Parts: sequence; C-alpha cells; structure tokens
Amino acid sequence: MRAVRRHADSAWVLLYIERWLRAPVSMPDGTLVGRERGTPQGGVVSPILANLFLHYAFDRWMKENNPDIPFERYADDVICHCRSEAQARSLRQALEARLAMCKLELHPQKTKIVYCKDTNRLNSHPEQRFDFLGFTFRPRQSMNRTGNLFVSFSPAVSDKAAKAMREVMRRWKLHHRSDLDLGDIARWTRPMLLGWIQYYGRFHRSALRSALRTLDQFIVRWAQRKYKRLKGHTKRAWDWLRGLQARQPTLFAHWLMESKVGR
Repeated sequence: MRAVRRHADSAWVLLYIERWLRAPVSMPDGTLVGRERGTPQGGVVSPILANLFLHYAFDRWMKENNPDIPFERYADDVICHCRSEAQARSLRQALEARLAMCKLELHPQKTKIVYCKDTNRLNSHPEQRFDFLGFTFRPRQSMNRTGNLFVSFSPAVSDKAAKAMREVMRRWKLHHRSDLDLGDIARWTRPMLLGWIQYYGRFHRSALRSALRTLDQFIVRWAQRKYKRLKGHTKRAWDWLRGLQARQPTLFAHWLMESKVGR
C-alpha cells in the first residue's frame, strides 16, 4: 500500500509541474502567450522548479560520478573544489556533456577555473578570484592568532554588492529629509544596515566599512541643510559628525563597526 501511495503522490506532483510548465504567460496588456519550454523569467515557481531539476541534473550526478569532489550549489551558482587544474578541466568537460544531455549549458563567461592562491599555494594562474553569493573570494592579507601576517584565500563583500548598497543609500535621499531628526534617520536606516552587517560583515569587515561610509557622507549633507552653522562648511560638518559619533557611538548601526568616522 505504501508503494502504491508513493507512486500516486509522485504522479500528482508531476502533473502539477507539467501544468506549471505549460501555463501561458499573462502580458501587461492582458493577452496570454503560450510557452513551449522553460519557466517565465521572474516566475514565483521558477526557482523551485530549477532547484528540483538541478538536483537531478547536477547534485545527484556529481555524487554518483565525482564523489571525491566537494561542491556547493545555490540555485544555478555552483563551486566545485578540485585538487588540480587537470582535474578541474576534466570535470568541466564532463559537466558540459552532462548538462547538454539535460538541455542545459554552462555559462560561457561565468564558468571558469580559479587558482586559490594563498601562503601554501604559490603558483600563478590567470584567474585568482571569483564571486559567489555577494562575496568576492581572492588572496587577502590576514593575521593569525599570534599576530603574524599571512596570505589567505578568503571572502569579503564583492564590488557589485557594495555598489548595490551605495545605490540603495542614494535612493534614500537623506540629505533632502530636513523634516527628520537624527533619531528618525537612525531608526529608519537601522534594519537595512543591520542586515548588511550581519551578512557581509562576517568576513573582512574593512571592505564593508568602506561601502557603508557612503551613509556618513549623506548625513553630513543632511546636517549642512538642517543646521545653518554648518551650511557651506564641509570640514566643520565632518567635525560635527565625528563629535556626534564620539558622544553617541551606537546611534547608527554601521558606527559599531569602526572606532572613528573617515572622510
């Protein structure tokens, strides 16, 4: 009975998936456009179906055919950890063949073999960095527990993610919000800042500090509009901001990451 029940459940799942795949797309003008393959870009169910398919097309295939190569996959972004360049090139060829069988292909620009250079790996290679989940992994100078410097292959917030954060802060247009006081601005920005800090601040916080200092620039511009004594006096406004941080170091969430404000 259990085997029959499982078979029936699987049949219903496949039926629903088929309906999702065949459902037409409703355009902005209300017209319906039929589809022959794939899922609509931005569709709610698209990530779920992609994960289900890649679990079959990639995850299970890797575990069965390359059990000695660890990997991480988030949606369609994948990292495979090979022991040598020869192994990496062989895996790439095998993956191209496997995905072709599944009517998929590797991204020609994003797919690359990267050498994870650090203190223990001193060879050279054209590619020594990659981005994954908003982080850039590359050789970085680090300090061990005894205070000695060494080179580690480690992550920090990527340039693309930092640029996106700066654009969000620009869209806030804080320098035009003279109707708000500092407490209002701090409460308004805190949830977003804490989210960025808790995610991107786990590794090499100095890179994240540089991105979040953009907010300090807007606070200075806000103060120059808000207070007559600071209008037209950029240096005086920055001195005001440093004094404010010294008196209230926890007012803005990103101030907790550093000991002083930088221009």
